[in-house]
Amino acid sequence: MTQTAWAHLPNAKHIDWVLASVKEHPEMWAAAWEAERYAAWDAARYAAFDAAGDAAWDAVWNAAFDTASWYATRTAVWNAATGAILALVAYDDCAYMIESEVGELKIIAKLGDQRAILLLPACIVYNETNALTNASIAV
Repeated sequence: MTQTAWAHLPNAKHIDWVLASVKEHPEMWAAAWEAERYAAWDAARYAAFDAAGDAAWDAVWNAAFDTASWYATRTAVWNAATGAILALVAYDDCAYMIESEVGELKIIAKLGDQRAILLLPACIVYNETNALTNASIAV
């Protein structure tokens, strides 16, 4: 397997998951964005841009553009996915939030935690895809 430009980052596994999930479930990303967007997202995104400023972000950005399947809902998907990726590049201590319970992360986001604000759509998609997987295993 080819090493990615962000493989050295602590959250590389989660960045890879976001990119794969966007390709596989763009509709879920669009729905999560539409359900949870609010003004605090912009402030959180700009703070993360300041913190991320390195080559890994550029590499992940380019990889995200290589996904062709999400063009139909590109704005919503793009905002949700880039917010999650940006948080994962900028903040080493936030990957656990993707695997959190959605209601708990919503509370943390409403309290103004920039990582939670940016990762909330990813958390929603993560929980929905796990629920689908668990439902198919149970059948």
